[in-house]
Amino acid sequence: MRKTTLLLAFLLVSLFGFSQNALYGVRAGINISDLNFEEEDGLVMPDHSHRNGFAIGFFGDYKLSDNIGLLVELQFSAEGSKEKYDQIDQESGYSPESLRLDFVQIPIMAKIKLNDKLSLGLGPQVGLKVHAYEDSFRNIHFSGIAGLEYMISDEFFLDIRYSHGFTNIFDDNVGVKATNENIQIGFGLKI
Repeated sequence: MRKTTLLLAFLLVSLFGFSQNALYGVRAGINISDLNFEEEDGLVMPDHSHRNGFAIGFFGDYKLSDNIGLLVELQFSAEGSKEKYDQIDQESGYSPESLRLDFVQIPIMAKIKLNDKLSLGLGPQVGLKVHAYEDSFRNIHFSGIAGLEYMISDEFFLDIRYSHGFTNIFDDNVGVKATNENIQIGFGLKI
């Protein structure tokens, strides 16, 4: 954990060196997310559906050259799934709220400018779960993220992002495996 904190601190300090070529801003979005469970013999998967949520955060958009940039963001994001039934399943122990996951996430995307209005982004994302500490879910979640950004004006933009989880969201002792998928539609302001 200490190495990860030092690495993130080094990355943030290094990025401030690019601040003369940076734009900062805020962004809000709507999430459509779901959990992809791995089917296993004899294991009953919870009956679930996608969850609609929201995301809000702030970012630094660093220009590395005329067509290449780096976007670093810190955001709160409500993701996961929701169960289809309002009753607690006594056998599995899942409750209606149990598949809802809220994260503080750090997406880091390399951006390629396709033209004056459109940019493509791709990179890793790390998420820290913000609800109960010991609740059968992993506290840190890794995923990949891809996005498309459209500049409405010099300050305002629309974007769409897709993230796919690489790590199991459940602790190893739970015996269930699932990854998180999310589509995020956002609106932002660059200052």
